[in-house]
Amino acid sequence: KGIPVIGMYCAYFPTELAMAAGAIPVGLCSFSNETITAAERDLPKSMCPLVKSSYGFAISDRCPFFHFADLVIGETTCDGKKKMYELLNEIKETYVLHLPQSQERPYAKDIWYEEVKLLKEKLEEKFNCTITEEGLRKAAHVRNELRKAQLDMYHLQKLVPPAMKGTEMMIALQQGTFTFDVYQQIDNIRKRVTEAKKAYEEGKRPVPASAKRILLTGCPTGGVIQKVGSVIENNGGVIVSLDDCSGERTNRLLVDENAPDILRAISDRYLSINCSVMTSNNGRLENTAQMIRDYQVDGVVEIVLQACHTFNVEAFKMGRMAEEMGIPY
Repeated sequence: KGIPVIGMYCAYFPTELAMAAGAIPVGLCSFSNETITAAERDLPKSMCPLVKSSYGFAISDRCPFFHFADLVIGETTCDGKKKMYELLNEIKETYVLHLPQSQERPYAKDIWYEEVKLLKEKLEEKFNCTITEEGLRKAAHVRNELRKAQLDMYHLQKLVPPAMKGTEMMIALQQGTFTFDVYQQIDNIRKRVTEAKKAYEEGKRPVPASAKRILLTGCPTGGVIQKVGSVIENNGGVIVSLDDCSGERTNRLLVDENAPDILRAISDRYLSINCSVMTSNNGRLENTAQMIRDYQVDGVVEIVLQACHTFNVEAFKMGRMAEEMGIPY
């Protein structure tokens, strides 16, 4: 239909700008082992599997989302990804957003705002369009509605026992990322939530009351739903809280749709995301502590992908905090 496609890899990419440019943002992070061997021809074997899988799909042309992307957006989060983007740019045009190292410096918001403005100019030039204030406000509203729908699904797990298996929730939300129509994505999630609530009210309990309530935190969990999630839920546990970069911690952050400067509001929202690449990153620990209380968590399981040094080091602080709260980690 001639609609541009923008490939993205990270929660820091302001999807509102893509929508306001008339483009469709699609996730390119890959969760399959099958392309890692291809990637290791260029990348170190000791590198993060998420980075290798994503790069492998690109160089082997086995990902239709990458194949049809008109532009790829990267970001300077982990060192592995930001250097991988240099190689990716030789295959397809890749534009890299430069994040500040910390959210705490007084100038951090201004640095990121300038990056978002540069991205706006890049998209306008690339797609020969004008990103208007009206377009940004409409996009902010729609993306907020998507986040609210996702939060409704997360909150089902606050019930005791929860309304669905955590792996079912994780798969449903991941499936949504392959829906090009954001309105359809919102409707699908709301329908799933309505059905789960109705079944629960009718007395159906897909999870036994005895199941231990587990919070998953750390690195992106897309590639380990079966490897970790299913193991937990097949052995007496249930995932009640998803605390990775695509989970509740990030989706709780909404854009202020009524802000006088909507571009600044979008910029501020994304910089508020708590990621281990930021130093310090105490907001993540505070958020996880609150989620432990809100979801009546019995135990915390942390996902650390190979070579993810920032989450690996931060895991020490997370484990200490959980144990100080009396929660097994």
